[in-house]
Amino acid sequence: MAEGLLDPRTIRALASELDLRPTKQRGQNFVHDANTVRRIVSASGITPDDVVLEIGPGLGSLTLGLLEVAKHVTAIEIESSLARRLPATVEQRLPDASGRLTVVEADALDVTELPGPPPTAVVANLPYNVSVPVLLHLCETFDSWTRGLVMVQLEVADRLVAGPGSRTYGVPSVKLAWFADASRAGTVPPAVFWPVPNVDSGLVRIVRHEPPQTSASRDEVFAIIDAAFASRRKMLRAALAGVFGSSSAASEAIAAAGVDPQARGETLRVADFARIAEQRRARS
Repeated sequence: MAEGLLDPRTIRALASELDLRPTKQRGQNFVHDANTVRRIVSASGITPDDVVLEIGPGLGSLTLGLLEVAKHVTAIEIESSLARRLPATVEQRLPDASGRLTVVEADALDVTELPGPPPTAVVANLPYNVSVPVLLHLCETFDSWTRGLVMVQLEVADRLVAGPGSRTYGVPSVKLAWFADASRAGTVPPAVFWPVPNVDSGLVRIVRHEPPQTSASRDEVFAIIDAAFASRRKMLRAALAGVFGSSSAASEAIAAAGVDPQARGETLRVADFARIAEQRRARS
């Protein structure tokens, strides 16, 4: 097998060897275009000093691109056959990098500890069906990484980067804003994947920051966010009535937090939700 990044023919040969049939259940779409891989790696801004955490490496397209630049790559793969094959693929295609790869066979949502050096960046083609939960889990669980670039379904990308007042602003937008600033870093067409998805993908750049200063815990703030968006069309005083015990109690607490009780959740920033959570804590 030749050295270098994967191409369409090699992707299919590897899939045939593993008797792999990509499934929608796992959100499996493998990048087969080397230019796209290098574009993602370049946009991520990783350097030779970085330890990169990759989720769902699949057949290794992006892994190889990351290993061309990064100091180390830790890849979490749920599919046993893919996790076992990846080190051999790296050994064959990029032999000098084989000692700089660690593969963890697990569901990323269950991983709370990582072997080897702590990650400084996250770069991943996230499975479409679990991209938001996985991203938030990585933010919650591993605080060593400071920046990242993830490829997700375009619609999800829009949600992750949306600001207050936007039609696409919602729970993913606010919860990610607790941890990081998110911005769009480009679009990726379906043709560079196998199998070809029926939607475009979006690249989202992530820069970590300190969470809002608040006496409320993250779980308490996230509970307020969930309640506010569970009834998106409702005013906050109605949406949060169940949380505070009544609409009037909710109105009083929301106003005390410096927020209009007649506002809707989609107009609030994460710091606003944090102040409301503080009022709930004070009243409990």
